[in-house]
Amino acid sequence: MNYQIISEQAILVRFESRIDPKTFKKVQQLVVYLERLAHDAINEIVPSYRAVMIHFDDRKTDAKSLIEDLKLDTLDICDIETSESSKVVRIPVIYGGKYGPDLEEVAKHNNLSVEEVIQLHTAPTYLIYMLGFMPGFPYLGGLDERLYTPRRDEPRVRIDAGSVGIAKNQTGLYPKDSPGGWQIIGRTPLDVFDLDREPMTLYEAGDNIQFYQISQETYDEIIEQKYDPDFDIERWVTIQDEH
Repeated sequence: MNYQIISEQAILVRFESRIDPKTFKKVQQLVVYLERLAHDAINEIVPSYRAVMIHFDDRKTDAKSLIEDLKLDTLDICDIETSESSKVVRIPVIYGGKYGPDLEEVAKHNNLSVEEVIQLHTAPTYLIYMLGFMPGFPYLGGLDERLYTPRRDEPRVRIDAGSVGIAKNQTGLYPKDSPGGWQIIGRTPLDVFDLDREPMTLYEAGDNIQFYQISQETYDEIIEQKYDPDFDIERWVTIQDEH
């Protein structure tokens, strides 16, 4: 672990230069430590794959004093206990066709059939390393190496909300309409991010996502029902706490 003063109001703490669950656990341990400490000068704690940004109020302290208060020079991250439970959010996806225009390209690039791509994509539980790019966009780890596919040469001006894609060694989904260069293989009919819902996002960093395939009939059923005030999103999104 090492740290760097980024500005008069920010300190960046870095861990090993790799993306994996062990490194991310250290990120989570530091976040837990900072949250428990509840320093009154800290405004925001922002975790990523392998680092934590600490934003603070420079009217209350300075970077050097905060580093001393947080004991960053002597802190042993291994001594910090975190909860071992992890939430798995299962999200329905329709694959291929107009919902996944790049599914065949992903299959061709990896010498797989379309059915094999779907099977490999729905098999793992993906760790959410962070949310970014836009509210609710999950950066997921755990994509099967057999599905690694480069980004598109020409990004699309618009990718529909709910689209599920692959870019190199990652998979993720677009919560809202957006430009993007990921290879789109499917779409969820659900609103994974909703300003009028509490919480607004169905998941957070440290949770896990697993996708499951649905038919056109099921997709249409969800689309028809989801704007109903009595829509039961839990019928379609299975959330499990695993220990």
